[in-house]
Amino acid sequence: MKKLFLSLLLIASWLSCYALKGDVNGDGFVTAADVTALYNYLLNNDTSSLVNGDVNNDGFVTSGDVTYVYNILLNGPVPETTEYTVNGVTFCMVEVKGGTFMMGAMDGDENALEDEFPVHQVTLSNFYIGQTEVTQELWEAVMGSNPSQNVGNNLPVDYVSWNECQEFITMLNAMTGRNFRLPTESEWEFAARGGNLSKGYLYSGSNNVDEVAWHTNNSGRASQPVGTKAPNELGIYDMSGNVQELCYDWYADQYPSEPQTNPIGPETGIARITRGGCWAWYTTDYCRVTFRDNALVDEHKSYIGLRLAE
Repeated sequence: MKKLFLSLLLIASWLSCYALKGDVNGDGFVTAADVTALYNYLLNNDTSSLVNGDVNNDGFVTSGDVTYVYNILLNGPVPETTEYTVNGVTFCMVEVKGGTFMMGAMDGDENALEDEFPVHQVTLSNFYIGQTEVTQELWEAVMGSNPSQNVGNNLPVDYVSWNECQEFITMLNAMTGRNFRLPTESEWEFAARGGNLSKGYLYSGSNNVDEVAWHTNNSGRASQPVGTKAPNELGIYDMSGNVQELCYDWYADQYPSEPQTNPIGPETGIARITRGGCWAWYTTDYCRVTFRDNALVDEHKSYIGLRLAE
């Protein structure tokens, strides 16, 4: 019975896209009463006030959810999300408030590679980014087929090329009347760092890669359901690990040194940027928020997928 109850909590939280994360008792606010509701459940198995207990979306109600709510009370709410539904499949976009940050290798990061330099100033306007990677069920709802090699509705879509992602986005926009697109590389990095709420983590949401990323040492050498690791400061999932994510920009082996405002990358190139590391590679260093890679526009890999922006 408890397992079924937790499953229902997870489903309810997923469908609402965590519009108000931390509202455990469902009263529309995040207060100390939500912490009390969690303690009453954990200590006494009292479910009378527990509506959205799986705050960190790991599939369980544990002390980790208490910590998550405390962080919201101390540091302010996670940004709200906007929910969309296409052919019965729901997905969510997180608003990222614009700001200025230093893009590229982090101070003291001994694993930084040459193409993560020079560190340079970037200023971005507000934008939205997918709370999760695009799932296979969303891709199939739009395209009518599933190209993935690791198959499962709530797994990230994989084995899609940059060109095919453009076709998917064109069809999605026709269905929704929106202007979805791939994120630029600078938008991706800013969101992965936690935007204006960034705490300077090495990975997206933590300095402990296992907390936030599916990687070669914990994934069983396959992609995993989206949103099952802890989110970052903005409530965004899997920006470290799971599948690599295609970005809009052409790849260049170094950044410009001068300050940039809403950059879209080089005018030409032979490959597009991919970001975020993945489940397949031999080192977790590639899950760092500043790590860069690339793929040809018609290239297919079982560890490459996408995340939407708008």
